[in-house]
Amino acid sequence: MSRPPTRRALLRIAVGTAAAAAPLAYTARPTHAAPTGAAPADPLAVRAAAASAVPVPPTWGVRPFALDQVTIGDGVFRHKRDLMLEYARSYPVDRILAVFRANAGLDTRGARPPGGWETSDGNLRGHYGGHFLTLVAQAYADTREAALKARLDQLVGALGECQRALAEHGSPRPSHPGYLAAYPETQFVLLESYTTYPTIWAPYYTCHKIMRGLLDAHTLAGNTQALDIASKMGDWVHSRLGHLPRAQLERMWSIYIAGEYGGMNEVMADLHALTGREEHLTAARCFDNTALLDACAEDRDILEGRHANQHIPQFTGYLRLFDHTGEERYAAAARNFWGMVAGPRTYSLGGTGQGEMFRARGAIAATLDDKNAETCATYNMLKLSRQLFFHEQDAALMDYYERGLTNHILASRKDVRSTDSPEVTYFVGMGPGVVREYDNTGTCCGGTGMENHTKYQDSVYFRSADGNALYVNLYLASTLRWPERGLVIEQSSDYPAEGVRTLTFRAGGGRLDLRLRVPSWATAGFTVTVNGIRQRAEATPGSYLTLSRRWRRGDQVRISAPYRLRVESAPDDPTVQSVFYGPVLLVAQSPDPGFRVFSFYKDFTLRGDLADSIAPEEGRPMHFTTHGLTLAPFHVADDTRYHAYFKRAEPVVVFGTRDSGVPNRARDTGPTFLDALWARAPFATSGHFVRAVRALAGTWLSEGLFSRAERDRVIAAAVDADLGHGPAHGDERAGSGGSLE
Repeated sequence: MSRPPTRRALLRIAVGTAAAAAPLAYTARPTHAAPTGAAPADPLAVRAAAASAVPVPPTWGVRPFALDQVTIGDGVFRHKRDLMLEYARSYPVDRILAVFRANAGLDTRGARPPGGWETSDGNLRGHYGGHFLTLVAQAYADTREAALKARLDQLVGALGECQRALAEHGSPRPSHPGYLAAYPETQFVLLESYTTYPTIWAPYYTCHKIMRGLLDAHTLAGNTQALDIASKMGDWVHSRLGHLPRAQLERMWSIYIAGEYGGMNEVMADLHALTGREEHLTAARCFDNTALLDACAEDRDILEGRHANQHIPQFTGYLRLFDHTGEERYAAAARNFWGMVAGPRTYSLGGTGQGEMFRARGAIAATLDDKNAETCATYNMLKLSRQLFFHEQDAALMDYYERGLTNHILASRKDVRSTDSPEVTYFVGMGPGVVREYDNTGTCCGGTGMENHTKYQDSVYFRSADGNALYVNLYLASTLRWPERGLVIEQSSDYPAEGVRTLTFRAGGGRLDLRLRVPSWATAGFTVTVNGIRQRAEATPGSYLTLSRRWRRGDQVRISAPYRLRVESAPDDPTVQSVFYGPVLLVAQSPDPGFRVFSFYKDFTLRGDLADSIAPEEGRPMHFTTHGLTLAPFHVADDTRYHAYFKRAEPVVVFGTRDSGVPNRARDTGPTFLDALWARAPFATSGHFVRAVRALAGTWLSEGLFSRAERDRVIAAAVDADLGHGPAHGDERAGSGGSLE
């Protein structure tokens, strides 16, 4: 039997015929506010949004800052944010509301739905409106613009009217007065009898987007009517699912796409935290997808062939259920699931999946094409990473977060202005000669894409639960305001470009542990000075460095982590590689449909540095040239065809111009002779180099990888080679170094 058409395929049909959850605000004080109607448009009147925040569970070792406590500074992140703000300010609210009003029998005011999947007859209609609510709520929380608050209140007020209209005279009338959607309740009824996609299309997924947007309108912008609407929706969810047998629920959630429910377990748990109603927590547990939950809790990897974005957000929800129930299997499942995806199923940009599906563990090179890395999946993997970090401060989580944010999310917004399209990606191909396709109005990735670019600051800084430590997770230009400590800290940075990052205490002080993330890629050194004095603290890549002292206004912390050119190999084929400059993925600009072949070792000097083969382009920061091709940072989002991976070919042992003629054989474990040799670089002198070649060639002989004659030819070539040292080590480019992984 053939698989039903993918959501992307249906989008292409819709485009031919038709005219991305936010970071919730959290507070340590439990608050069960009663809804009292729409909040006023005056931004000063809703500064009490923090008082309506979701209570922080005691299971969190660190806590986030609210969006309005961290301001993004000048640079590429702010530029992309500003592009999305234009869309948030300008897109007609009535077009977002059209499908809801039509379903409720209300006047659509002549507005056309947005299009894509958000059409008057689309089975997913309404989801985009939920994402748009989150977009505007985040934009308001970031900027405090009164006009954005007015748009948000207009959206919430209109959705409240639709909910009331459906309850009073819906046709057909819903089973519960809390029902709110952009289509009749029919899809939910059909799911309970196991109807498949595309007859129905993920009704609880759409429900989640609407509820998430409403909770964001409440927690980020103080709109109490939004909580009232969401609470009634939660009551409806409980009324539909609370009485169903577990076996029926299990079968529903196992259905491809039709049973996709987004983060319903997460949003219901958050709703419970706000309302205190046990029915909302009971409803959250109705979404346990037990077969996968139990497998992941036991660290059994059964992901192959499953729809990636259907399942990733479930595990963020399980973490929230752990927060409320203390059941360890929820936390274990989330931790183990992350490990099954973030390493063995992650492409170099930080994304996962081929054609929306998880493939075999470690299948990277074998799955490269034009439909890799659905952007929604990375959005949800970053959310999961963030939630896991709240529980366990593992630097690997933030290493992944940085990779996905810099090389996928930042790269997913086209560098053009638009007020009628979010101009974001759906799939991001990793195969040779592919191109990014933007727009995605009305799709899932269009929805999460709107959100992605208005919350860059949500994980730059965290604070410890006791308020005595500040985690600096990302080196983005930004300003943190921490009123409980009276602190204002400004970070100057050109990230993602290379450079020194400076943290300046602009206001406040006192004793504080400053915990600086040492990225795993920072193998060329990580130097920290405080007021010009170098600190002797140990800096291990892939960890946090702690500075403990009494800080004063005016103190400056300068952080230097030179970038290195390096390659990463695909786990299933070490010759298929990507090249990075520090944390930044570089792609070769070429339309060729086949892999480009690169050889580097022949150009190496004694320093053993990729900079010997990859040269910086004059006048174009972060751009390089190799093998006649330009290597560009992937976050430059344009229509150029590219290669994120290349084929590495080092067939013969060669040292500069000296060709030994001996095949560059590999051990069973993967590394070739030249890989193993240059991993020992740099070499101080030619004598050191020859001694290393002699010793390694002897090892290759003893392992049966060289004959005696081949060993001798390799050593002779090393003796004759004149490799030199390359550019002086004081040169900034040379000093940045290169590594092979």
